[in-house]
Amino acid sequence: MAFVITDACSNEKAAECVGICPVDCIEEGPDQFFIDPNACIDCGACVATCPVNAIVDEHDLSPEQEEQLEKAEAFFG
Repeated sequence: MAFVITDACSNEKAAECVGICPVDCIEEGPDQFFIDPNACIDCGACVATCPVNAIVDEHDLSPEQEEQLEKAEAFFG
């Protein structure tokens, strides 16, 4: 299980989540930040630091947000 950064980040691109991640699995992409779903340890530290509430547990994604997990998977290849 992993957390996913939704498209709410694309307009904000706040980086508070990057420094708080204990496994350094958050990277900046061309239009937003992404969490590596294979490296995320599901600690939730990033959720509380996101100023725009863009980080969601992958199991709580709405159908419209599911493409964000696919974008993260593609980003990390």
